[in-house]
Amino acid sequence: MRIRATIVIAALAITLTACGGSDDSSTPEATKSADHSAAEKAAGIPPKPDAATRTALLEVLKAINPALVADEDKAIDNARNQCSTINGGGNAVLTAKGRFSTSDHEVTDAEAQAINAALKTSLCA
Repeated sequence: MRIRATIVIAALAITLTACGGSDDSSTPEATKSADHSAAEKAAGIPPKPDAATRTALLEVLKAINPALVADEDKAIDNARNQCSTINGGGNAVLTAKGRFSTSDHEVTDAEAQAINAALKTSLCA
């Protein structure tokens, strides 16, 4: 499981590195920035990911445990919000367990650590 998660995390990092932006205001990057509120930015919450980043992130979370992406929109929101804890220096493991657990699946410490590792190298970077 750790090897698979590591491979998926590395693939996500490569995918996200390749997703550069431009100064052209008609690009998806400009739209993404417009959707990113000042309050979210101040809280350490990244903008909503573009389609490629979203897909890669969902694949990483699915590799950790498919239950994490049962509701894809919620998984993305959870990931974005988890960045505020990761970037803010809070107890990221405890927060990830609370944030990603559902009535159908309780996130383990190992899963929380894998979630945080994936987010640190991708969405929260």
